[in-house]
Amino acid sequence: MWPISTTDHASGKCNVASVKKTSGTATKKTAKKKTAKKKTAKKQTTAKKAVNKSGKRLKIRQVKSGIGSSGRVRRTLTALGLKHHQSETTVPDNVSTQGMLRKVHHLVRVVGEEG
Repeated sequence: MWPISTTDHASGKCNVASVKKTSGTATKKTAKKKTAKKKTAKKQTTAKKAVNKSGKRLKIRQVKSGIGSSGRVRRTLTALGLKHHQSETTVPDNVSTQGMLRKVHHLVRVVGEEG
């Protein structure tokens, strides 16, 4: 850090600024302003959770690889419990899993129902 003095010719005052040298070029160091973040109260949601009242479970199999798919699709496969090609798992038959199955319908097959 080298101090550099600059003179304001109109007022005749001398200003000293710290300069940081990086890879042969000098850049002026600026002070970061602390911004006060407003704390927002979390909204309480009264949404109902998907409940599987009937106890049915779906047996699903991954029939196509998730390679080349978007990250969102791969995370959905992981959330369904499918780790790799040709893996099988059972999931509850509720609204949330049906929505996930719609997102990855081109990669999975529903093999059967249980319960």
